[in-house]
Amino acid sequence: MTSRDTLAPVFRDVRAVVFDTDGVITDSARVHAAAWKTAFDAHLRAHPPRDPRLRRPFDVRDDYLRHVDGKSRLDGAAAFLRARGLDTPEETVRAVAADKERLFTERLRAHGVDAYPGTVRLVRTLRRAGIPRAAASASRHAGELLARAGVLDLFDVLVDGGEAARLGLPGKPRPDLFLEAARRLGVPAPRAAVVEDALAGVEAGRRGGFALVIGVDRTGVPDTRQRLLRHGADIVVCDLGELVVRGEPK
Repeated sequence: MTSRDTLAPVFRDVRAVVFDTDGVITDSARVHAAAWKTAFDAHLRAHPPRDPRLRRPFDVRDDYLRHVDGKSRLDGAAAFLRARGLDTPEETVRAVAADKERLFTERLRAHGVDAYPGTVRLVRTLRRAGIPRAAASASRHAGELLARAGVLDLFDVLVDGGEAARLGLPGKPRPDLFLEAARRLGVPAPRAAVVEDALAGVEAGRRGGFALVIGVDRTGVPDTRQRLLRHGADIVVCDLGELVVRGEPK
């Protein structure tokens, strides 16, 4: 038997969908956050801010969402260190980012990641409806993440951090990464949707002129939904399965 699942009405005028990877397709944001915490906390212990109020450890929810989620490693490292009143010479930023990269890679290789079932359901429904799909990420690990989660073949296009670097695309909240993904799908931004869980990401979708910007809130932080809406999301869901209308088997 096959499912009669259909797309929610928000997709009525959408001709392509661009998905962020970490925290949207794969449950990898928690691995990134844990790696950032270890790297940042070690740096804070070695170089404590002058202001005692800024010496608190990295918070895997609030600090991650505010400063690093959706950004390149270098941009995220610099943003958090500046927020704690620390100097951000290039060599320091690169050292912290490299420490995070090492930690993330170790955890990824040891434990892998899973794809969110609700996202997989939505992507498969989009595919059955003939709507092309792209995965876009500032991470160079995006392809490996999707392959390990068993969902790489569900996407027509992948634009990852390696491609962004090769093309000189600026990071979020600039929309260039998403615009490149839409271009490769052959659909202009005003006819496409972006799906994001990061504040910088939904802002990028709005700046890019996408027809629909969908925010995903998996944080459990009380004001995250409102923050995503303020940064440019048209709607916010807790799980992308909410955007599929369940049908009866046939």
